[in-house]
Amino acid sequence: MDSTLLHAPSPRRRRFIRRSPLTQAALAFADERHAGQWREADGAPFVAHPLEVACLLHEAGYSDEIVAAGVLHDVLENSDTGAPEIEQRFGPGVAELVMSVTDDPAIEDEAERKAALRRQVAQAGECAAAIFAADKVSKARELRLLARRGPLGPGARLKFEHYEESLGMLAGIIPDHHLLEQLRTELDAIAALPADRA
Repeated sequence: MDSTLLHAPSPRRRRFIRRSPLTQAALAFADERHAGQWREADGAPFVAHPLEVACLLHEAGYSDEIVAAGVLHDVLENSDTGAPEIEQRFGPGVAELVMSVTDDPAIEDEAERKAALRRQVAQAGECAAAIFAADKVSKARELRLLARRGPLGPGARLKFEHYEESLGMLAGIIPDHHLLEQLRTELDAIAALPADRA
């Protein structure tokens, strides 16, 4: 694993990673599977996104298993990794959580696929909802960065709508969770940008 990624977080976060063997293994695996992938918003290695999701979940007090699932939440969608490999390496609990926040590539229409994903997460329970919320907080931050650089294109506006719909869905499952407040704050910041940016 790229040591700069493990040393980028605060000392408290590094201590958590060292004390959390499942999360540490998940970070190494995610770093390998997302190698060569980059974030659109800032050109950083893509693995910075699952690392941020892991930090959000850790700071919310979740277990090693749930944080590890947060680290791995994009490997099924963004690599050639299959669910059986996740289960073999990280156990059925982690695999089930990762599958619950992974969209169905067989649904071609993006809006329909995201709506189906929201329904899937809603049925999966509180832990899956927390992972999904942490993912959306991180993704909304990236979208805000893009919006500050220039007007959002149609694809980015579709993402914003998905994040707003996700916030509504999550409010029914984890209504008082502080991740929802973080997501609401990020979306409000995007909505408050000048019309030529948002």
